[in-house]
Amino acid sequence: MSTKKYYTDGHIRRQMKADHDHALDFDPGDPLVGLHRSDLAGPQLERRTVLRLLAASGALTAVHLLLPGVAPDAHAAAGGTLKAGWAGVGEFRTLDPAQINQVLLFQIASNVLSGLTHIDPQLVARGDLAIDWTASDNGTEYVFNLREGVTFHNGDAFTADDVIYTFIRSRNPENSIHSRVVANVADIEKLSDHKIKLKLKAPQASLLVKTLERASGRAMTIVSRGAIEKMGTAQYGLTPVGTGPFRVTDHSLGQLITLEKFDKYYDPERPKLDKVTIQPIIDAEPLAAAIEAGDIDIIGGNPIAAELIDRFEANSDLNVSIITGPGFQSVWMNPHRDPFKVADFNKPVAELMKEKGFKVRLAIAKAIDRDRYIERAQFGRGTPAYGSINPAMGFFFDESLAETSNQRFDVEEARKLLADAGHPNGEGIPPLKILHTPSARREVQVIKDILKRNLNIDIVLDPKDFPVLIDAFDKMDWDLTRLGSGGDFDPDDGIVDWMQTASKFNGRNRDKEKFPFGFFSDNEVDALINQQAVTAEPKKRRELVRKLNKITSDKVASAFIFHPADILVYRKSVNFPAQSRIPGLMDLDRVTIS
Repeated sequence: MSTKKYYTDGHIRRQMKADHDHALDFDPGDPLVGLHRSDLAGPQLERRTVLRLLAASGALTAVHLLLPGVAPDAHAAAGGTLKAGWAGVGEFRTLDPAQINQVLLFQIASNVLSGLTHIDPQLVARGDLAIDWTASDNGTEYVFNLREGVTFHNGDAFTADDVIYTFIRSRNPENSIHSRVVANVADIEKLSDHKIKLKLKAPQASLLVKTLERASGRAMTIVSRGAIEKMGTAQYGLTPVGTGPFRVTDHSLGQLITLEKFDKYYDPERPKLDKVTIQPIIDAEPLAAAIEAGDIDIIGGNPIAAELIDRFEANSDLNVSIITGPGFQSVWMNPHRDPFKVADFNKPVAELMKEKGFKVRLAIAKAIDRDRYIERAQFGRGTPAYGSINPAMGFFFDESLAETSNQRFDVEEARKLLADAGHPNGEGIPPLKILHTPSARREVQVIKDILKRNLNIDIVLDPKDFPVLIDAFDKMDWDLTRLGSGGDFDPDDGIVDWMQTASKFNGRNRDKEKFPFGFFSDNEVDALINQQAVTAEPKKRRELVRKLNKITSDKVASAFIFHPADILVYRKSVNFPAQSRIPGLMDLDRVTIS
């Protein structure tokens, strides 16, 4: 039995300072951010290399510098069935990584499918299907040695051809909603059955920890060509075939998913469990009752309803783990509908301020008391948001935005804006429907109460199961929607995925003849996002990111509400090792139960 390793405060501070100084000791003009090619070689990056890359991209925070503790060995024997409940969802629409658009889905897929790399809790890229790798001097070519003897769940052998097939499939926007993730990959060359060369258009610090990562990246999550051709894409989405630690043995739309141990997984020590069942549970109270009664052992999926967390923490049968949650949450206003219609955001804010629809949008954003909302709706857990760049993104996060943004809280100014738009005291504004998940009912009620109190606007709650909500959101078929993002560790996650005209969540399935853009479109923002993506110098990139983040805030791309925490709840009978506690993910291959 091993014992947990503890560090003194003094040791932690000294080590954090040393790591911080090392991380920032590089030449910004160097495309490899001051690293030798050997530093970028695998089978895993050293922790200090990852800190250097994070610093170079501007994403380094104190959270990354903390020394991880060493968890005690589990007393529970291997085997058994883990019963999981997935919050806020009634069905699992697809597990095909090319089409996954929800965190709750790639939480499952990450246990079934593999990538070339996989991240750990410190965001270190470790080899998954790649044994190791080397980088060229200029950082534009990587050679990967692939694992031999790996098989897919259907018995097909894994080779370099599967990596190339996945890349070709994913780079086509007609096949994958994540095609932009591989936009910097020029080509993948097969050197042998188990060796490939990946060629980049430009050096990319996030390649190993995002593009090639099996969960959050999704574009290069390795799929089975043989299975897709035999099953078809629809069935593959329900029962995907991968090389991961678990295989899907049962799944019908709207029913639970059964995962069983894959006996031929490349690591004979994993998974520990024989079986995992994952039950979709839409409403908060049935979810709470299920884990309290022991009907389920662990909660994944959408964020747990905030009103349950104190209750769970007081329950001696449960563990509650709370860590930094990288993401943002918003109230979105459809710019194609009254009373907040905006036909064109490509105007200076001063010009937009002359339009009635924009005044209503800004009035709503300014009327939301974020501190009150976090206290009442999130029970004090969270950070007020005024843009899509969250605190986990290091020095990209702009604390001053709370004071400089047009969205800063000001009830009197919000009421004046509403009156100037022709709606004094909310007159003439019909009840507005707000789409939300059932588990978010209470927090949306808080938003409703705040807007009623401050603007006399009536909000009608319109709960929808998450897949149904996403369908409506993608089609721009809504007045208001309460929705946000998670797993955002780099600015690209918060801006490329959301704030560009072509973003994958920006009205992707709308009628493009009827709606020329989705929920937001601004040419300057589009250009700034493209520019920051190829800017190597951290301070210059930060300047660009903060500039465009303020534009999206000032022009009310959405009413930004808060940055949430990442909360995991499981029964004391479950051993969830620290090695598996990755923000936003639910890696179950090392989990045991007693």
